[in-house]
Amino acid sequence: MLLSAFLCSILAGMAQKKPAYVLYNAKGKKISYKKMMRTLKSQDIVLFGEFHNNPISHWLQLEVTKDLGEARQLALGFEMFEQDNQSALDAYLQGKISAKGLDSSARLWRNYTTDYAPLVNYAKEKKLPVAASNVPRKYASLVFTGGLEALDTLPALAKSWMAPLPIAYDPELPGYKKMKEMMPGHGGDNLPKAQAIKDATMAHFILQYHKPGSLLIHFNGSYHSDNYEGILWYLRKQAPSLKYATISTVSQKNIQQLLKENKQKADFIICVDEDMTTTY
Repeated sequence: MLLSAFLCSILAGMAQKKPAYVLYNAKGKKISYKKMMRTLKSQDIVLFGEFHNNPISHWLQLEVTKDLGEARQLALGFEMFEQDNQSALDAYLQGKISAKGLDSSARLWRNYTTDYAPLVNYAKEKKLPVAASNVPRKYASLVFTGGLEALDTLPALAKSWMAPLPIAYDPELPGYKKMKEMMPGHGGDNLPKAQAIKDATMAHFILQYHKPGSLLIHFNGSYHSDNYEGILWYLRKQAPSLKYATISTVSQKNIQQLLKENKQKADFIICVDEDMTTTY
């Protein structure tokens, strides 16, 4: 018994000296999970920015969702589901089709089973509404090749799967400008516009699924909400009175001090060891 207790204390000490992640606030100060949760519980909408293949992001998404579900009425939203797959997602949540049926009816991401199914199944168990918030990818591709005006010729059904047109678009937003600079020759002005139709559409369906008094948690790539831009920019334009919180995921070699470039990315920043394994 004493040996077992001694080994446990040693292992605990090793774990503390080699954490997989550290939580920070926007200013780069370390904070506890408990303190972060106190803030999240008082919000209307939480944008949880992830690295799509990072297991720490996905584990914390599930833990945060479960803990918030004990305190608030929840709704969930996913970048990973496109709006034209909403009916298939609803059918699964209502028990009308199986997991296999969902797989054959919706365009699931390749890491769905390991990374997103636990969240969807939690929503199914708790009977929570879930928004398939993203624009169908073929329409984002259409913007990439033909600009936002290419969407004007779409039929009414297709337009129902995206934010109402024309969407607001500010090419001077730092995130959109940086995207264009980082990928010269890849779509030109249309590259950030394709990002914008995704951001605007996710914001639109987040607000459709958010009900007064409830809390909606939306899961998206960090770049869709980093630096208080992207989805959040559209949310604040449409519903400025709601309370929003953002979470971002970053990766560093040394996680004990947040790098300057990672500060102010979000209200809460999950700093993950860059040696962390990936899910794909």
